[in-house]
Amino acid sequence: MKGKHLLGFDYFSRGELETILDRSAVIKAEWQAGRGRHSLAGKSVALIFEKSSTRTRVSFDVGITQLGGHPVFLTGNELQLKRGEPIKDTARVLSRYVDAIVIRANRHEDVIEFARFSSVPVVNALTDQLHPCQILGDLLTIREAGHDLDRFKVAFIGDGNNVANSWIEAAGHFRFELAVACPEGYDPPAGLVERARAQGGRVAVVRSPEAAAAEADVLYTDVWVSMGQEEETAERKRVFAPFQINDLLLRAARPGCKILHCLPAHRGEEITDEAIEGEASLVFPQAENRLHIQKGILELLISGEG
Repeated sequence: MKGKHLLGFDYFSRGELETILDRSAVIKAEWQAGRGRHSLAGKSVALIFEKSSTRTRVSFDVGITQLGGHPVFLTGNELQLKRGEPIKDTARVLSRYVDAIVIRANRHEDVIEFARFSSVPVVNALTDQLHPCQILGDLLTIREAGHDLDRFKVAFIGDGNNVANSWIEAAGHFRFELAVACPEGYDPPAGLVERARAQGGRVAVVRSPEAAAAEADVLYTDVWVSMGQEEETAERKRVFAPFQINDLLLRAARPGCKILHCLPAHRGEEITDEAIEGEASLVFPQAENRLHIQKGILELLISGEG
């Protein structure tokens, strides 16, 4: 696994994804016991963020520091990319300075090109198409809640966006059941769904939140209006109004069902305040696990098995 790029789940085997989850769980337990490791001592990681971020940026920054490494944070305005330098030139130069590159980009194609020309691991920290680090942290949270990753059902309620897409990719590797409930016209890419199904994934796209929630062990949602979609706000609020996680939808799910949200949350829109603050919510342990999963990812991609 050392030296590989994490651009999406389809670049990894199931065994490699399980290794990331296992390593992250060990790192978390060690830090909670006061036995933190410094597996990235002497290593530097570039953090390139074209989009704003709270959890992803801070979890990578703090995680690198806790492992003894040095994070180098760069916005799009601080790089010559803004002035027209080719991505391939920036990638080849930065990968001579640092040991890994983490990128949150507007376009997935840009991260693919960056990885093509980088000689060090590149990690996708969110693009318009995928958000693999988020879902790895979510899988860690679900596993901690006692679920076998081959034997639970998650209902994704809302927009068929980059987070939903990464859930679909994950379903092609693990055997959990995934139901994506979204309005017509807001489906995830059909080709992505078909590829996951061809890999054995149990993926359904439905129109009814209640149908998706039936027998679900996890209810999951994201904002209705993602970054860059602000001009669509009024229309999206109208279309997605029935696609809300609330106490009524929770009652349609399996007893003991948990609620996840990748945050930030627009309370009163995609999720109610009562749902995110209720006993079923794992939203904040889920957010914490972003820190632990980022450490596991970087340790394995930079240093190997640790």
